[in-house]
Amino acid sequence: MSASIDGLVVTPVLSNGSNEVIEQGPSARNVSHKNYKGFVAGVFSGIAKLSETPLLRKISFDTIKVRLQTTEKAQFKGPLDCVLQTVRKEGARGLYKGATPPLVGWMFMDSLMLGSLTFYRRILNEKVFSKGTPSTPISQSLQGPEIVAKHTASQLPTLGHAIAGVFAGFTVSFIAAPVEHIKARLQIQYAADKSKRLYSGPIDCTKKIVRTHGIRGLYHGLAATLLFRSFFFFWWGSYDIFTRLLSTNTNLSTPAINFWAGGLSAQVFWITSYPSDVVKQRFMTDPLGGTLKDGERRFPRWRDAAKEVYRRDGVRGYWRGFLPCFLRAFPANAMALVAFEGVMRALPE
Repeated sequence: MSASIDGLVVTPVLSNGSNEVIEQGPSARNVSHKNYKGFVAGVFSGIAKLSETPLLRKISFDTIKVRLQTTEKAQFKGPLDCVLQTVRKEGARGLYKGATPPLVGWMFMDSLMLGSLTFYRRILNEKVFSKGTPSTPISQSLQGPEIVAKHTASQLPTLGHAIAGVFAGFTVSFIAAPVEHIKARLQIQYAADKSKRLYSGPIDCTKKIVRTHGIRGLYHGLAATLLFRSFFFFWWGSYDIFTRLLSTNTNLSTPAINFWAGGLSAQVFWITSYPSDVVKQRFMTDPLGGTLKDGERRFPRWRDAAKEVYRRDGVRGYWRGFLPCFLRAFPANAMALVAFEGVMRALPE
């Protein structure tokens, strides 16, 4: 990933942490404002998530995770029991309830998340972390094999990547919250007979919630979503750390480094954030009550859901359903980051 270039005069550069080199000086003033690359590359990240492992297996993992997170031990003993019961009572299609919202939303959400991440990295680099620091490069980015420039004083530090991740997480939450809300409500409909389900699909679910509880009802769980995505601090901070370690200590190609850093950092994220995801799912699937007639509301706030999880199952309750989540985290995000970083390198400034 890095190489010394003897006798070559290069323009001072910066790395934005996404393997993108940002030139400094007069020719770079327009470049710093071209933030379209992250949004475009984010679309390809979403496409990669749709095509990995394959897609249907990924969605079924998520359905099992949500069902385990939102039920008590008496209903499902574990992931395998959840799969067997779902298939026996609802057929194989029961594993893919709630599949439409993420299918529609992944590309858009990844575009917004990764595009805003790139934007926040650039802003933090220019306005916060680069003040008064020299921009002397150690090496220059090369093509084939792709070598990503490494810098010392001028490179956005790990803390900058982590903070940018938090901001990006907050930004995408305003799209992710209603998508995940609808998905979760569809996933916990256990009736095999469609006529006995409250919602016939994502559009019907959205219409009923908006009609009875307004837009605020659709955004039920936004605060819990913001809390969950604040743990992007650990995802993107660790992604930078893994990228630096692999760049320095291995001879892996750039895509291979993106793959391993992407997969490992995603697992760091889920290890740190999973309890908050359990609370989020519990709160999102809590009945809204009122004229929707879906039951009596139990949790006025997400903190009440958190307390209830602990009251019933103790600390272990916050880790219910962790295994299927952890198993899918590495391949899904490794491939997504390979796609994102590859498109970032390929796109013109």
